[in-house]
Amino acid sequence: MDAQDSVAARIAQQRPRVHILTGTVCNNNCIFCMEEDRDGRKVTNAATTDESVRWILGRHSDYEEVCFTSGEPTTNPRLPHWLRMAKQAGVRWISMMTNGRALSYEAYTRALLGAGLNRLYVSIHGHTQKLHEGLTRTPGSFAQTLAGIDMAARYKRHGLVLHTSTVVTKRNLPHLADIYAFLRSHGVDQVVFNVMQANGRANTYFDQIFPTYTEIAAAAQAFLSACPERPAQAFFVDIPLCTTTQLPDHNRGYVEDYAHFEPPNPGHDIVADLESRRAGEHGELVQIRRSDLDDSARHKRPECATCRHDRVCEGVWGNYLRRHGWAEFTPVA
Repeated sequence: MDAQDSVAARIAQQRPRVHILTGTVCNNNCIFCMEEDRDGRKVTNAATTDESVRWILGRHSDYEEVCFTSGEPTTNPRLPHWLRMAKQAGVRWISMMTNGRALSYEAYTRALLGAGLNRLYVSIHGHTQKLHEGLTRTPGSFAQTLAGIDMAARYKRHGLVLHTSTVVTKRNLPHLADIYAFLRSHGVDQVVFNVMQANGRANTYFDQIFPTYTEIAAAAQAFLSACPERPAQAFFVDIPLCTTTQLPDHNRGYVEDYAHFEPPNPGHDIVADLESRRAGEHGELVQIRRSDLDDSARHKRPECATCRHDRVCEGVWGNYLRRHGWAEFTPVA
């Protein structure tokens, strides 16, 4: 299999992970946050209980990873208990998506690691206070997040895997190389550059913050071409594969396949077969897959069927197409 196909192979061979929703509270106020409708999500996210976590963990053999996410997990006092439950269930990878601020407190970090946490995805969106806090809109967040990353890096020797997530915007796009060098110097194993999903606040502030895919791909190519580290441990995620053909295949990332469970909501008909995915001891939960949330918002055109990546490509956000159309997207022969 040649290099062009290997990213497709990685996508096709990935195993799913399960997300456990920890709430709607967050101590940052990011301008691109996908969860703009926190009131609307409150009922769903706040429904996570010890009982529902226990039921989900009972299915852990189906998943490669259990990830605690949604809102800021460290604001939920039950998080250490749920991590411990996952460890006792024998889950291999127990992870958390976090802004990392609470990790700056060593006692708390040690408690999470002792409970079973072994993989971190820390959100940091710039290499300077001005850049990061201009996007999080939260004074003091940069120093705390960086301290949290440094604290986590100290415990990598005990098996903790440390990744970061940087949401690509018009503001930080010119600084990819600086952000990468900065984070690697602080012990980060993988630097992930996440292209925005055009929903929530990313849609509200689209014109101010969302670069085009062509601009992102060009900046990524320039950064990777000049990067002294080969291969660079930088990955560009959630950008259509047809726009990144000039990037080294190693650096072409993708959003992992995931699912979560939430109470059935008769008011929102995401997919027709939700009833067939009733879960929990009494059918009080329903499985929601990432594709359920994305399919209605992403689109393909007939020409996409001729692309070598069509089988694994998820299409383009409708909100993006309404602004820029299809001109950027050429099927890969």
